[in-house]
Amino acid sequence: MTFCSWEAKRLVSLAIPVFLAQVTLVLMSVVDTIMAGQVSPTDLAALSIATGVWNPAMLALQGILLALTGIIAQFSGANDKTGISHYFQQGLYLAGVLSVIGLSIAYFADIIILKLDTSPAIANMAYDYIHFVKWGIIGFLVFSVYRNITEGMGMTKPAFYISLIGLAINIPANYVFIHGMFGMPALGGAGCGIATALVFTAMAIAQVIYCQLSKKVDAKTLLANFQAPQLPTMWAITKVGIPISLATFFEVTLFACIPLFIAHLGAVAVAGHQIAASVTTLLFMMPLSLSIAISIRIGNLYGQHHFEQLKKAISTSYILAMIIAVLLAAITFFGRDVISQLYTDDARVIALATSIMILACIYQLPDSLQVAANGILRGLKHTAPISYITFISYWLIGFSLGFVLARTDLIVPAMGPHGFWVGIIVGLSVAAVLLMLTVANRFKHEPLKSA
Repeated sequence: MTFCSWEAKRLVSLAIPVFLAQVTLVLMSVVDTIMAGQVSPTDLAALSIATGVWNPAMLALQGILLALTGIIAQFSGANDKTGISHYFQQGLYLAGVLSVIGLSIAYFADIIILKLDTSPAIANMAYDYIHFVKWGIIGFLVFSVYRNITEGMGMTKPAFYISLIGLAINIPANYVFIHGMFGMPALGGAGCGIATALVFTAMAIAQVIYCQLSKKVDAKTLLANFQAPQLPTMWAITKVGIPISLATFFEVTLFACIPLFIAHLGAVAVAGHQIAASVTTLLFMMPLSLSIAISIRIGNLYGQHHFEQLKKAISTSYILAMIIAVLLAAITFFGRDVISQLYTDDARVIALATSIMILACIYQLPDSLQVAANGILRGLKHTAPISYITFISYWLIGFSLGFVLARTDLIVPAMGPHGFWVGIIVGLSVAAVLLMLTVANRFKHEPLKSA
C-alpha cells in the first residue's frame, strides 16, 4: 500500500468537522436521555422505547439521501455545476417524498409499541413522543439534503457549526416541554419529541440560510430555474441510496436487538452490554467520519479523472483507517475501567462492561476497514454490493454466530453477552474482507487509467 501524506492531510481536514458534527448530534441524544432520566424511570424508559422504534426508520430514510454526497462529489470534481444544480433540486423533491413516508411510518408506531410488554404509562408516553417528533422529519431530511450537497462540494465545516446551533436549542427546549414553562404543559419524556422536532427544523433553516448566503455553495444560482420533478433522477438517487440505507438499518437494528436476546440473563447482563455499546457507538464516530471524508475525496478524484491520485487516495484511506483502529483500541483498552465507572458504581456491571470492552478492542480494525471500503464504494457510486454484504456479514454470520455462542452450548458453553460480541467481531471481519474485495474487483473490471 502507498501512503500519501498530502492525501492523508486532505482526508483528515475533511473528516474532523464531520466527526465534530456527528459527536454533537450524538450529544443531543445524550442530553435527551439525561433530562428525561431526571424526571423518572418511566420517562426514561418511554424515551428509550420511542427512539428505539423511531430512530432506525428516520436513519434509514436519511441513508437514501446520503447517496447525494458521492454523486455531488463527482460533479464537483468535474466542475459540473449543471449536474450539481439538477441533483440538488431533485434531492429536495425526494426529501419531500421521504418525509411523507416518514409521517406515514409514525402512524404505525402504536402497533409496534402495543406489542411490547410494557406498562400503559410507558407505552402512552412513547407513543406521544413519536407523534411529536415526527413533525421534525421534514426539517431533518431537508437539512440532510443541504448537508450532503455542501459536503459533496468539499465543505464539511458548516454542518458542525449548525449542529452546535441545534445543541444550543435542544437543552432549553427540552426543559420547557419536559417541565412545562411559558404556559406549556409538562409533558415529561414525551416533551423531548417536540424539542427534537424544533431542533431539526431550526437546523434546516440555518443550513438553508447559510447555503443561500455562501458564495462557495451559491445556492441561489443552483436553485434558480427550479425544474419540475424528474422521476428518473429521483430514482437514480434512490437506487444509489437504498443500499446505504439498508446497511445503516442492518447495523442499527443489530445492536438494538441484542439486549432483547440477553434480557433473560438479568439487569446486570443488559446494563453491561449497554455500557459497552454506548462507548463503542461514540468511538465509532471517528471511522464513520473518515468514511464520509473518503467518499467525498474519492468522488472528487473520480469526477476529475485523476485516476493515479485516486489509487493513492484509496491506499491512504485504508492506512488511515488502520491508524484510527489502533488509536480507538488503545482508548478502549486503557480507559475501560474509568469509562465504565462513569456509567455505574455497580461492581458486577463494571466487571462485565470492561470485559466486553476488551472484545470491542479486537473489532476496531475490521470495523474501521469495512467503513473505509464503504466510503470508497459510495464515492464511486457503486453501492449495490454494500447492502447484501452487510446483511450477510452482520445478520447471517455475526448475529447467528453470536446467538449460538451466547444462548446455546453447541460450540462452547453459553457465553452470554460475550457471545454476541464475538459474533460481531467475526461479522465485521467478513464485511471488511468482502467490501475490500469489492473495491479491488471494481477496478479489475474497470481498470483505472492515468489522467
